[in-house]
Amino acid sequence: MVTGVVRARAVAATVVDPELPMLTLADLGVIRGIDVDGDAVKVTITPTYSGCPALDAMRDDLHAALTKAGFTHVEVRTVLSPPWSTDWISDEGRRKLAEHGIAPPGRVEPRTSGPVPLTLVSPFDVVRCPRCGSPTTEEISRFGPTACTALRRCPVCREPFEHMKEI
Repeated sequence: MVTGVVRARAVAATVVDPELPMLTLADLGVIRGIDVDGDAVKVTITPTYSGCPALDAMRDDLHAALTKAGFTHVEVRTVLSPPWSTDWISDEGRRKLAEHGIAPPGRVEPRTSGPVPLTLVSPFDVVRCPRCGSPTTEEISRFGPTACTALRRCPVCREPFEHMKEI
């Protein structure tokens, strides 16, 4: 017999990210916890950043999927601490990003408490082209179509691509 938590996790794991629809919220690592009591479920999520414009859509999509699966009381909570990190993206999520032409982020160092340092330049010198694998890519713009991506181009295959920024 499948427990309620396992069933709720399986349902929540199918919900796709509104801005990066090749990834599920589970791939992206925004689902932080799921608690079930009978037919009531509470899902805790951490958005990629506090001002994420897709947050309402994520909540609504989780609520709809879990309600459709038979949970009669669904609560989606948002927590901002600890802040989301690109390190939370699963290996499967990183593979899907590259498969869809988006260079996955590099790994970041563990966070310390206190102020978050502001860096205005890319902390990583090598971003491989997701199309040809060349390590000699260049940043076109630090700001891409979503807040979490930058625009780059590859001088080898001459293709532009997005790079998910390390956070």
